[in-house]
Amino acid sequence: MVDSLQLVILTGMSGAGKTVAMQSFEDMGYFCVDNMPPSLLPKFWELVKESGKLTKIALVIDLRSRAFFEEIVTALESMDNTSFVTTKIVFLDASDEELVSRYKETRRTHPLAMNGRLIVGIKKERELLEDIKGRAQIVIDTTKLTPRQLREKINSNFKTVDTELFRIEMVSFGFKYGLPIDADVVMDVRFLPNPHYIDTLRPLTGQDKPVYDYVMKQPETEIFYRKFTDLLEYILPGYKKEGKNNVTIAIGCTGGKHRSVALVERIAQKIEIDGYPVHITHRDKGKVKESVNRS
Repeated sequence: MVDSLQLVILTGMSGAGKTVAMQSFEDMGYFCVDNMPPSLLPKFWELVKESGKLTKIALVIDLRSRAFFEEIVTALESMDNTSFVTTKIVFLDASDEELVSRYKETRRTHPLAMNGRLIVGIKKERELLEDIKGRAQIVIDTTKLTPRQLREKINSNFKTVDTELFRIEMVSFGFKYGLPIDADVVMDVRFLPNPHYIDTLRPLTGQDKPVYDYVMKQPETEIFYRKFTDLLEYILPGYKKEGKNNVTIAIGCTGGKHRSVALVERIAQKIEIDGYPVHITHRDKGKVKESVNRS
């Protein structure tokens, strides 16, 4: 059994931003379950305790769970909320006017206004949620919040010292194998002298010192390194400010074995010194292009 577990019950008014909030918890490493019927909570809880593998869970429970209002309080009270688990209820709210505006913009139907006026459904939901809102430890009014601001509020309440909310993925690749489709920034370094044409360097990779030194001693490499790292110092804080949780930087050469590998290694060191967590992937380093014998 796991020593301790953090459980977040995420609920609130329909249209108040639960989807954005759930994505924020996912980014912080929470195991998220959307729209779980409250009647299944006790069984789910037993499975969690038996497995001992989950330490952070966020459950989204709302009006789509039709038995919500009668069962949620009973289900929560039946769960172990002592030394094993810390439970917090997060309630998202917004003004009636803002909820009406959001529903009109998305053209969705309110779950309690299937056969009537939208505002009537919103008011009925607010009455039904009054008790659970009173039990919530955290209430967030999203009326004037952008999605990014809501994520910031969630993060400020739940992030821990070991939570990496912004990280950098560095990827080396070979253009002949195709572009990384998830890259945010792509740089082509095929203009640099190619170690492939030096017999002693061809079997090695950019992680081997002879190749690394060869690439780095080129004047063009040093100029590129300085200019590109200056660019990263400028743009990475902007990505973080706008709410991105990770940025993938891809550097490519012809085969993804020499130049791109060496530069990813060096640039990653610089980014780490600047205080960003970095993960390196050399996608094509070990690939060997098949040759055809035409003799």
